[in-house]
Amino acid sequence: MTPAFAFTLAGVSALILLARLVVPQLPLARLAVRLSVVDTVLLVCGVVGLAFHCAAMFYRTIFDGVPLGPLVEMVNAMNVASIMLYVVPAALVLLGMRRQNWVSLAVLALALLFVGVTMYAGSPLNVHLGAIFAAVVALVSQIALFAIPAWRRAAQP
Repeated sequence: MTPAFAFTLAGVSALILLARLVVPQLPLARLAVRLSVVDTVLLVCGVVGLAFHCAAMFYRTIFDGVPLGPLVEMVNAMNVASIMLYVVPAALVLLGMRRQNWVSLAVLALALLFVGVTMYAGSPLNVHLGAIFAAVVALVSQIALFAIPAWRRAAQP
């Protein structure tokens, strides 16, 4: 993963979330659902787990000197443990978003599945990076369009 890819993905994600702050119609009142505290915790834990998995694969050196070495090695072994270290956080993200619009949830699930398949089926790196980009944009868009934080009241149509 090149720095340009990472910065582009971060920039697109930031723009989508910024739209949430700038566009008064967001979240979409008719489709917006309030996340519970449990949903939020599941979502955050899942995102942290997926970010760790991605960082362990593409930026191993950031974990030098940190006691996470065995987990980083498990991720990079590309075996059952590595698969579980991807599937569990992905499932936590889906569980955290489970109350959201079912179509957007299905898109997110398919995007996460595509990331997993391209990672473990030996797809070319550019295909896998495209899948990561699509999954991140799907998640960030779903949060921007449909999610109401646990500390806020539901949107009024």
